[in-house]
Amino acid sequence: MRGDRLSAGFVPGPAHVPEVARTLVAGPHVAHLATVLPDGGPHVVPLWVGWEGDRLAFLTGPGSRKARNLARDPRVAVSVTETGNPYVMATLRGRVVEVLDGDAGWAVVDRLSVLYTGNPYPRGEERHAYLVEIDHATAPSFG
Repeated sequence: MRGDRLSAGFVPGPAHVPEVARTLVAGPHVAHLATVLPDGGPHVVPLWVGWEGDRLAFLTGPGSRKARNLARDPRVAVSVTETGNPYVMATLRGRVVEVLDGDAGWAVVDRLSVLYTGNPYPRGEERHAYLVEIDHATAPSFG
């Protein structure tokens, strides 16, 4: 469905985010999320992203380093590059404004998993969906 919406000219995400950035987040491109460690240092991990309305979504386990960092400081930075051309890129900054668990969380987790793998996310480990309100985004292109 996401592919159909994109091919029909609809690009999800907030209007203030550049179209290239919205398109990259909407597609199955691996992103990198930066959070703040307790000592103030950066913590960066690759992950799946997508849009839930105007909010950037990602998933993680509730006990992960990401989750612990975000419980203390909700600020994030995300970079994403086009899978086939890493010179097409976007950076987004914002803050986590909602954490979804239970059925609502699994619905988002499954949408992300289907986008990236074609299948729902395997059960067995608890996962939560994190929703980020984007404050700033750029989409420079070097290729």
